[in-house]
Amino acid sequence: MGIKERKRWVFFGLPFTFTVYTIKEDVITVNTGFFNREENDCYMYKVQDVTLKSSLIERMFGLGTVVCYTGDVTSPLLLIQHIKNARSVKQFILEKSEEDRRRRRTLSTLDIGAAEVDDIE
Repeated sequence: MGIKERKRWVFFGLPFTFTVYTIKEDVITVNTGFFNREENDCYMYKVQDVTLKSSLIERMFGLGTVVCYTGDVTSPLLLIQHIKNARSVKQFILEKSEEDRRRRRTLSTLDIGAAEVDDIE
């Protein structure tokens, strides 16, 4: 199971671009270009957070942009731009990334600045 979406023009939401997003349970793939093709993959377990952004024009045409904050070296900020059903894509990525982290037993840690607290005492 997965989702396949095409980047669209903001006006009228027409899919006249050469960018295709394929979102599967374990990987997000972004294919771009016509003459010079580029394929970029990001494993789902590397997705740390997801944001949905929609400008007024995007909302008028039923589009949105999903921003994935990842631990990936090549694309720490993965944009899935101007797609239909952006809210369901965001929810799918959130659920599958959490499932994939649990399945791989991957622990994400944050530096909360505990060293400064220890230095005070």
